[in-house]
Amino acid sequence: MNDTQNEKLAQITPETLIIDVDIAKNKYVARAIDDRGFEFGKRVAFSNDRDGFEKFLRWVEDHQANHQKTHMVVGMEPTGHYWFSLADYLDSCGHQLVLVNPMHVKRLKEIDDHSPSKNDTKDAMVIAKQVKDGRYSPPTFLPQAIAGMTHRGSMESAHAATHRIRPCPKAT
Repeated sequence: MNDTQNEKLAQITPETLIIDVDIAKNKYVARAIDDRGFEFGKRVAFSNDRDGFEKFLRWVEDHQANHQKTHMVVGMEPTGHYWFSLADYLDSCGHQLVLVNPMHVKRLKEIDDHSPSKNDTKDAMVIAKQVKDGRYSPPTFLPQAIAGMTHRGSMESAHAATHRIRPCPKAT
């Protein structure tokens, strides 16, 4: 294990709430675990817009309060351009966001239950376990920069323009 891996593992402490989000076009699914992989409560599904993101943060804050967690890490699998809006929102709120490799999610999912079947709940738990184990990377670019680099008429630009939700209500 290298120093970078150790640094990532050191960030996950007993005070850390690990939130995993499975990304889709219109709906996201999130689950919460602790540093040992114990799952807290039920998953939450939320929409890819400001109302959905606010619902998500209320759910996170409830878990932090109920389980005495002072630090939070949100992990997600970057799927197409659909993760940009949530990443932008979390960044504006000052929350730590990390990304997991989609190929690792696919392979670990098959290892966990000997089935390649896909569902949002299963994917979210695989993402959380990767974050817990330090198998993630920080975003290397800002979502708003990506939106600006795409062609003006592209689907990604249209999606980014219609889903612009910055800033976080708490940051203003």
